[in-house]
Amino acid sequence: MPNTPLPPLDEMLERTRVVAIPTRTRFRGVTVREAAIFEGPSGASEFSPFLEYEDPEAAPWLAAAVEYGWGVTPSLQRSRIAINATVPAVSAAAVPEVLARFEGCRTAKVKVAERGQSLADDIARVRAVRGAMGDDALVRIDANGGWSVEEAVTALRALAEFDLDYAEQPCMSVEELIEVRRQLSFEPTTSGLEGSESPFVRIAADESVRKAEDPLAVARAGAADLLIVKAQPLGGISRALEIIEAAGLPVVVSSALDTSVGIGMGLHLAAALPEEKLAGACGLGTVALLDGDVTDRQLIAENGEIEVRRAILDPELLEQHAAEPERERWWRERIARCHRLLANS
Repeated sequence: MPNTPLPPLDEMLERTRVVAIPTRTRFRGVTVREAAIFEGPSGASEFSPFLEYEDPEAAPWLAAAVEYGWGVTPSLQRSRIAINATVPAVSAAAVPEVLARFEGCRTAKVKVAERGQSLADDIARVRAVRGAMGDDALVRIDANGGWSVEEAVTALRALAEFDLDYAEQPCMSVEELIEVRRQLSFEPTTSGLEGSESPFVRIAADESVRKAEDPLAVARAGAADLLIVKAQPLGGISRALEIIEAAGLPVVVSSALDTSVGIGMGLHLAAALPEEKLAGACGLGTVALLDGDVTDRQLIAENGEIEVRRAILDPELLEQHAAEPERERWWRERIARCHRLLANS
């Protein structure tokens, strides 16, 4: 059940617009990003679980949309959020063009372990990012759980020369993350000492938090050094803040290829965190990967930061990116099913 009372389904559907926005580059296999946008009484809100997610996994995303569109946002600790560039699994030659969309960003997260690609492709892509951004930039990688333990250890050893800020979800399970950290903890550190208590590259958990029945399991198990937190999959800002407090680990707030509406939700989460909890630039710049939006004042990086605010819907852009009638029906039926799950929880 959402922290905000669940509105009647008829009211939610009356306030729903479904959009389909092309991506500039294939991202997680997505070339068109579909989302349900609500014109809520508190402001615009978004429901955009990926198409393959079953209803039990998608229902928390609807709870998040209810809270943001019908509830009250928390008190803010800051008015601007530092943003990382997000580099999809593109060729090394395409890296400069991607980075150019993230104006002023000095941190980059690079997608690796893409199906059909090789470790050599990953190394070339990360090398291109490091070369383009310089030695003083922070470079992170995200495998989306795509490696086995052996593949992860091999890859992280090969990528160590690029001085990674952290490796996000190198393997899928908590047990695998523990083993990766164990094996890497015996690697030489930058000080030349072996047998350190921590791995030479920090491990961040994403899917092990947002896709887990128990989002705190990864923290309790000591399987990660920091958490990647996304407001929509965790059921909203309030629920995410509760998880962060209970986990006791630093976090980076990220998004799931949202429109500017969903990015606003993430920005409000990041802005509500105490200073000691926020572990650097956040992954909230992915509107730059979309070829369109639902607002004419996009929430994209300027001088490496985004102002914390809500997106204001543009009726013309909503109409321009309106989904085909059959996709509109599909999303409305999905909302109805998830609404029933929340009502009965």
